[in-house]
Amino acid sequence: MSDAGLDASETSLDAGVTPQRATYAELAKQVLYREYLIFVRYPANAIGGIVVSLFFFGLLFYGGEMVAGRALTDSLAGIVVGYFLWTLSVGAYSSISNDIGSEVQWGTLERHVMTPFGFAPVALLKGVAKLVRTFLTSAVILAVMLAITDTGLGVPVLTVVVVAGLSVVSVLGLGFAAGGITVLYKQIGNWLNLLQFGFVVLISAPAFDLGWTRLLPLAHGSALLQRAMIDGTRLWEFAPLDLAVLVGVAAVYLGLGYVVFELATRRARRLGVLGDY
Repeated sequence: MSDAGLDASETSLDAGVTPQRATYAELAKQVLYREYLIFVRYPANAIGGIVVSLFFFGLLFYGGEMVAGRALTDSLAGIVVGYFLWTLSVGAYSSISNDIGSEVQWGTLERHVMTPFGFAPVALLKGVAKLVRTFLTSAVILAVMLAITDTGLGVPVLTVVVVAGLSVVSVLGLGFAAGGITVLYKQIGNWLNLLQFGFVVLISAPAFDLGWTRLLPLAHGSALLQRAMIDGTRLWEFAPLDLAVLVGVAAVYLGLGYVVFELATRRARRLGVLGDY
């Protein structure tokens, strides 16, 4: 085809297509679809995560039975609920912080920054998508744990999803902050991994004995989740103040993490190290 023919064809295409700005709903749909494709096309990684989580739970359960015996049995339900929330938290936190770290290493971070949405909204939606995937894998882990330990727990789906989801949102904020620091300082993986062990302390914090621990990530949500799954308390049976604290803590930590991420990426751009690695 001649140059004149090509020009005419491009002109007719340009004339027939009206560019439209993508919406956040379309962005969310595409990010969720991308996460689904990664899950389907690379199932070995997801299955490996489930196996590793169950392996460590097996060590905890069978090792604890040999050492503590009856004492472990008495607190087994609490351990199962706490481990379920821990797998959720680690999955949400590491997915978003590692994802941002990978973007830095691959050199694709600047592409996200230049999108019409900005990098922070894209990263937030990717975090939400990974949270959905983590919920699915953690549900499998929970089912296997209940079968192994022969523990009878109530799983009111609505209550568990709302309470556990809001609890993990605060961790998502920590993941955002960690991702922002990664953009600035690059190689800090060891420090980020250390925080995952801190989740164990937060989940086991006595939220109803010490009032101030309610303001920490995971602590209050862990206590509510224990009541929902062990005592059978439904969402509408919690005190309004308990639910307000749960929502408030999730919103505050997510907001703080988002602000830290924004400030860190702006500073990285000013220093000219955004795409460096």
